[in-house]
Order: sequence, then structure tokens, then C-alpha cells
Amino acid sequence: MEHRSRPLNLCHVDPKLIAVNRAHMLIHGAALLILIHYRASFFFAEEASSPGQPTTLAWLIIFLGELMLSLTWFLHQAFRWRPMSRTAFPKRLPGDGELPSIDVLVCTADPDKEPTVAVMNTVISAMALDYPPEKLHVYLSDDGGSLLTLHGMREAYDFARRWLPFCKRFGIKTRCPKAYFMDDEDVSASVGYESEKKEVKEKYELFEAHINGYRNRNYGESRDGRQDHPSTIEVIHGNSSDEVVQADQQQMPLLVYVSREKRPSYPHNFKAGALNVLLRVSGVISNSPYVLVLDCDMYCNDPSSARRAMCFHLDPTLSPSLSFVQFPQSFHNISKNDIYDSKIRSPFGTLLCGMDGLQGPLIAGTGFYIKRESLYSEPMQEGTTANLMDLKAIFGHSNEFIKHVQWSDKLNKNILSEPGTVCRDTEHLASCHYENGTKWGQEVGFKYGSVAEDFFTSFALHCKGWKSVYCRPSQPQFLGASTTNLNDLLVQVTRWSSGLAQVGFSRFSPPIYGPWRMSILQSMCYTELAFFPLYCLPLCCLATIPQICLFNGVPIYPEVSSSLFLVYCFVFLSSLSKHLYEVVVSGHSVRTFINEQRIWMIHSVTTYLYGSINAVLTKTGVRRASFLPTSKVADDEQMEMYEKGVFDFRTSIVFLAPIVALVMLSMASFVGGIARVLVLGGWDKLLAQIALSFFILVMSYPVIEGMVRSDKGRIPLSAAVQSALLSVALLLLGSALLVYREMYG
Repeated sequence: MEHRSRPLNLCHVDPKLIAVNRAHMLIHGAALLILIHYRASFFFAEEASSPGQPTTLAWLIIFLGELMLSLTWFLHQAFRWRPMSRTAFPKRLPGDGELPSIDVLVCTADPDKEPTVAVMNTVISAMALDYPPEKLHVYLSDDGGSLLTLHGMREAYDFARRWLPFCKRFGIKTRCPKAYFMDDEDVSASVGYESEKKEVKEKYELFEAHINGYRNRNYGESRDGRQDHPSTIEVIHGNSSDEVVQADQQQMPLLVYVSREKRPSYPHNFKAGALNVLLRVSGVISNSPYVLVLDCDMYCNDPSSARRAMCFHLDPTLSPSLSFVQFPQSFHNISKNDIYDSKIRSPFGTLLCGMDGLQGPLIAGTGFYIKRESLYSEPMQEGTTANLMDLKAIFGHSNEFIKHVQWSDKLNKNILSEPGTVCRDTEHLASCHYENGTKWGQEVGFKYGSVAEDFFTSFALHCKGWKSVYCRPSQPQFLGASTTNLNDLLVQVTRWSSGLAQVGFSRFSPPIYGPWRMSILQSMCYTELAFFPLYCLPLCCLATIPQICLFNGVPIYPEVSSSLFLVYCFVFLSSLSKHLYEVVVSGHSVRTFINEQRIWMIHSVTTYLYGSINAVLTKTGVRRASFLPTSKVADDEQMEMYEKGVFDFRTSIVFLAPIVALVMLSMASFVGGIARVLVLGGWDKLLAQIALSFFILVMSYPVIEGMVRSDKGRIPLSAAVQSALLSVALLLLGSALLVYREMYG
């Protein structure tokens, strides 16, 4: 009994890091206040409109841009107020018989962009978690309604019958078969290991061949009806009749294929809609109290994640208010020189740790174990009675599902039917009209109204008083495939930006809805994330106004002899050095710092801009929200360029035009500013703008290189010409405004 008295987990706070963060907040914040006073005083100065001074409009735009950056910086400090890390002790958990059951929900939508073999590897890795198999139930949502995916599930089940006993017998840590055979995990020599490994590898190759063969024979069939098909629910039993294999069936987790009904005339609410269907279907089949949500390309890399999550969910000091345990996303296809910042270091290395020290991290889309009860409108307490009609208005007209909801507090008392029993209600629960007149997507389940359902759902949970924790072991618990080309990156981040802004512009806007329902610091975190896409406004200002003024010889920053010049230099260098410090402390290089700065600048003038516009158009009803899965199929040529650290600019002109135009604008202003200083003097007044343009050019080196390269990934001449015209138009407009001011005051 001694192990029961020891804690299942510990949290760690670094006092030195907190001291550094708060000292930086104080000093940097004081410098920002000085600069805000300097900008505001311009409007009360008598020489505000005199020749040689910037126009009031230019100064106002710069002032508003710097004010927005200052406000964003202030909100961002909430993440750095009390960062925390945690350690779990799975060996201290009670015996397998006392562990709660878990439902694993995996979502896929397109067998072309999300290859079936890769999806099945994720499914098999989930089935192979180090957890009692009778308490593990794996559900796959196939939004494409593809027969190929259904066939893949049957083949995966057959292979898993061989794979799971092999992993258990030899203590295999890498439970994703494809990753295991690629990395050739070193397992201590055991009797029969090599021969059985060879046999299992042959079975895996046969498994791949069966899926690919079916795809080749039925390619057209797998593509038809993706947006128009009935619901299909099937408990998978595989195809094999091998007696030896059948003997292992009792040790197999439950595997269920779910394809919800989709009709063109009904909204399907993207991933949130698919997850809510899985919640309902799993609720009447296994109804486990805890749910693991996985993306189809994010396989279980370490089989201990379920037990680690239970170290928090079963902790009596955390459990009553704990909604979910979030693990970081890690990726197996990241190059050493991660030019596109595909690792997403900052959110998973800094932001979620910061939120963990408050009310808890947000849901990151995948790799989280969530308490089923927290996704319902109100927790059902034992002995509580509720009106049946009221429950139907919330959960829908399924008596079977409502019965399971009412007994959700007794899930470990074996009062329900045997897991795996499929009732007649399942297809009705997966129909596209089931949610009509209910609270699904509003008060129940994953939230609708944003393509960033993870952000919206976690915000709603925290507003209700639920908490969360962030568990980041040294060994990645989940590994996936990240974007490795510029086009997919820009499309993906545009979608994320649009989803965040949709929440920011809704009636659930964090700065309005949050402070009354959660701590101020937690609300600041959500506010900063919801309006993060609005970075496009100040960055577009700072990428145009100082350059236009420099080209025309108009100073917009203090001259070198002024003490305010030193304050500006301090703020600029302070921001960069703090970012560099966080990068280095997290174990990354200066190259990572440069890549993150570069990609942030690109996002600020493209994806954040278009995401914000899309959110506004969606909210005003001008256009409908859209969701396109990012391709998980790696193009060999693009992958080769990524590995070499060469940007591939084969993307839409919509993305290229602002990037190239602003680089050309900085180039013209830098050259023009240097020429002006050499001929007319006044370097002390224009030095700050020259330095800013130079910094932009240095960070934009891949863009400049892309304009002079001759390979397929270069910036097309047509895009360069259109961008040049846009930059010239901006210069002419700025010059015209200055001429107008001098002529007419």
C-alpha cells in the first residue's frame, strides 16, 4: 500500500525563469510607455505639420501600429507569468483492474491527402497502447465515406492480431509498425525475436500490399460520394480465420469504423462535427469515461501516454475539476534546418507551459485525454434526476444515448451492456439531422462556429470552471507529419488564423466573455491567441510607412542624438534577445531563431491577413467557412528542397504578391535612403529607418534569392512583375501625399 500514498504526479516551477521573465516585463514595459508618450506628444506639437516632418496620417498609422504591438506584447506576458512543467509516475498507478476504460477517437477525411496506410498505422499504434486491451476502444471517423478506408480497417485489425502480441512479448516501445520497421528499434536479444520479427515484417508488407492493391483496383470508387453518403457503423472483426489468430482475439481492443451521414444541404461542421458523432456512437457502444483524440497522421510513439494521462485524471486533488491532459505535438519529418518553422516550437515549448501555470493549456487539436463528462453541458451527479424532455432538448432524441449519459458517473461499475454491443440507434446518432434542435456544438461536445474547434472548445471548458494540465515527457508521446512546403504551410496557417479570429469576433470573444468566468491572466492568454491574426495590421504598417518615408527623406523615428533613439533601440533589441533567449534555453540554435522570425514576418503579411479577412466575411455571411485538409503526401522534389533548406515558392500569387512587394519596397527604400544620405546628408535622422529596411532585407534573404534562382521553386517572373507594380504604386502614393501636404499644408 506504500505506493498508493506517493503522488501520481509532480509539478515544477523554475524561480529563476520566473524572475527573468518578470524583470524583463517591468523594464521592457517601462520603455514601451516612454515610446507611447513620445508618439502621442506629436499631435500636440506646433511643428507637427511643418515641411520635413511626416504627415499626421503617417504618424498616426505608425502610432496605432506600435500601440497594437505594445498591447499584444502586454497580453503575451500572461504566458510568461508562471510557466510550469509536470512529471508523471505511471508505475504508481493502481492495478489494471482498477483503471478506467478509454475511447480513442481518430479522424480522417480524404484518402488521397491522408494515405490509408498511414492512417491505419495510427489506428494500430492506438490499439497497441500499454493499457488493458479490454478497456481500450478505438474509433475511426471517415468523413470521406471511403470503401478504401473501411477495407483498410479490416486489414489493420488482421495485422494487429499479430502485431499486438509481438509488441507485448518483446517489450517493443515503438508501437507504430511503419516507424518500427523504418527505425529498426534495438531490442535486447530474446529467444525467437529475430525470427518472429521477420514473420511480422512479412505480415506488414502483405498488409500494405492488400491496401494498395485495393486502392489500385477501386480508385474511382474510393473518391465518389465524399460529401453525399449515408451513415455507416461497423465493428471490425477482420477477415482472417486462422485458429491461432482467433485465440488472440480476446486480447484485442475494440475497433469500430464510423462514417457519419453527409449531405450537401446539411452543414457538417468540419472536424468538430465528426468528433461529436464519435462521442455519441462511442457513448452507446463503450461509453468510456475518458477519451483520447488523435489526428489520423499523429501516431502513438510511446505506448505509456494513456497511463501518464491517468496519473493526472486519477489524482484525487486534480480529478474533480480536471477536464483534459494535453501532450505536445511532435513531428518525425522535421529537417535539421527547419526553414518553415514546421516544428511549431513556440506554442508547444513556451505558450502551453505558461498556460499550465494558470488554469491549464488549451486543446491543441490532437494528443489529449479528455474526461467525457466535461464535454456534456453539466456533470451528472449520482442520484440526480433530470426531466427526460429536457435531456432530449440537449442531447437529442435517442433514449439509448441519454441512458448512457445519465449513468456516466457509474461507468466503472459494470452496469452497462458489454462494450461492443451495437444498438440500432448508432446510425441515427450519426445522421446529419440528429443534432437539429439540440445543444450539440453549443453546450454539448466540441464547439461549432469556428474551424479552430480545439481552441473554441477549450475556451468554453475553462469558462465553465474546468481545468487542464500539460504533460511534456522527454520521450515524444505522439509523432506526426508536419508541413514541409510553403504552400501547405500558408494554407494551414490561414485556416488556423481564420478559426482563431472567428472566435475573437464572436459573442464569445475572450476579452469580453472570459474575464467574468476565468482568471484575468488566463483570459489574457485566450485574448492574445484569438486576436493573434491581427498582427497583420501593425506589421503591414511597419513594412510600408517607414520605408515610404525613408524613400522620400522624411524621418519617422528619433534622430541618433536623441535619448529616445536609444529607447527605440532597446525595445527592438530587447524583443529579439528575449526571443533568442527562449529559443536557446529550449535547446535550439540561432538558426531556429532566424527561421522563426522569418516565418513570423511572412505569416504577418499573408496568412494572418487572409485569415482575418476570411473570418470577417464568414461572420458577416458574405461567404461560408471552409476547411481543406493539408496534404500528408510528401512530394519528393519538395521534400528534397526542404531538406536542403531551400524555399519552394510554388504557391498562389495571392500569397506571393504581398511578400515580394514588401521586400521590393524595402529594397527600393534602402537603396534610395542610402543614396539620399550620401548626397544630402541627414544620416542621423534616417538611420533608424535605414536599419529597419536592412533588417527586413536580411530576414527576407530567401525571397530575394527566390527571385534570381532558375529552378522550379523560384518566384515566377509574373509574380515578381505584379509585386514590383504594387511596390511602385505604394511609393507613388506616399510621395503624392507628401507633395500634397507641402503644397496645401
